[in-house]
Amino acid sequence: MKIAIITPTFPPYAGGIGNVAAANARELIKLGHEVRVFTPQYGPVTEEITDVPIQRIKPLLRYGNGALITSFGWMLRGFDILHLHYPFFGGAEMIWLQRSKLKARGSKLIIHYHMDVVGEGMLKAFFKLHKKILLPRIIKMANRVIVTSLDYARQSNIAAAIERQPNHFVEVPNGVDLQSFTPQPKPPALLKQHGIDPEDKVVLFVGGLDRAHYFKGVGYLIEAMSRLRETDYLWRLVVVGSGELASAYRDLAAQLNIGSKTVFTGYVPGELLPQYYQLADVAVLPSVDASEAFGLTLVEAMACARPVVATNLPGVRSVVSDGQNGLLVNPKDADDLASKIHYLLANPAVGQQFGQAGRRKVEQQYDWRIIGKQLDELYHKLK
Repeated sequence: MKIAIITPTFPPYAGGIGNVAAANARELIKLGHEVRVFTPQYGPVTEEITDVPIQRIKPLLRYGNGALITSFGWMLRGFDILHLHYPFFGGAEMIWLQRSKLKARGSKLIIHYHMDVVGEGMLKAFFKLHKKILLPRIIKMANRVIVTSLDYARQSNIAAAIERQPNHFVEVPNGVDLQSFTPQPKPPALLKQHGIDPEDKVVLFVGGLDRAHYFKGVGYLIEAMSRLRETDYLWRLVVVGSGELASAYRDLAAQLNIGSKTVFTGYVPGELLPQYYQLADVAVLPSVDASEAFGLTLVEAMACARPVVATNLPGVRSVVSDGQNGLLVNPKDADDLASKIHYLLANPAVGQQFGQAGRRKVEQQYDWRIIGKQLDELYHKLK
């Protein structure tokens, strides 16, 4: 089949939606499909992914990761499947406006619903209005809607639509490349590069540090780590990611007197990410609201047999089996976060047990090869 994957972001931008789109594309190509990725051209970019055809489109207007693209009508001609990763503000609406033409051409539309968008300040009001007026129409136009977990979806902005039409929705989780993300000892070169003693306990965060990823809760993680100044072990916090909020997080770490114990790596290319997970004693996802629906970094850490600590949010809790492969914490609770991190650092045998359980879980549920076959089956059912 000829498949168009439409996504608001794509590597090298560090974001879950783009990484999922890239992985989906690779697996579908392996299964014999003709695939092309359509994504906005936000600025100069050096492509990291060279085994997937990518068409970057200059938007008419852009705000954050939203991009108004009016040319989708003719660009998407001739495709059997349109796989739209959502939220894509400006892109999804243009496809909705041209839905009759796309349907007449025989194209089947799949919406891959990643998450609600909550926002802050004036954006929060905009997203609330969008949820009420446009989101139901966008969801309705799809032939099928993919959700990363039914646990999340049934409590999300599309819960009412699922209640009315449950057969319209399909659960397909995010995944991980089990050949790249593997259990390995801490890489000596990386320890040396960041000035980390091999005996130090390493707490790892991986994620975007831009305003679009405000919900990742990095500030709460820094506060939590500041509670661990008096411990029987030495530790370092490693924050992997880039964005305009990085300087504020550095300032916060300094104000809380853990600046010397915190490493901000900046942007890390995808091919090097497995080494950073292998560096960790525990990986943390401290997200604060429903903008976090799954946690791709959790399955990447679990694939490397690292224990995880994550916020007890719908969707996220479907990945982390509390007390088995990791621990769940209350949102925005730095004390609870500090307590759970400390428990795993102070009890390495438990951490090792959790890590092994996490690896088994990703092998069974989150292998990209399995997920690629699920998508292939879904496409063929629609045709």
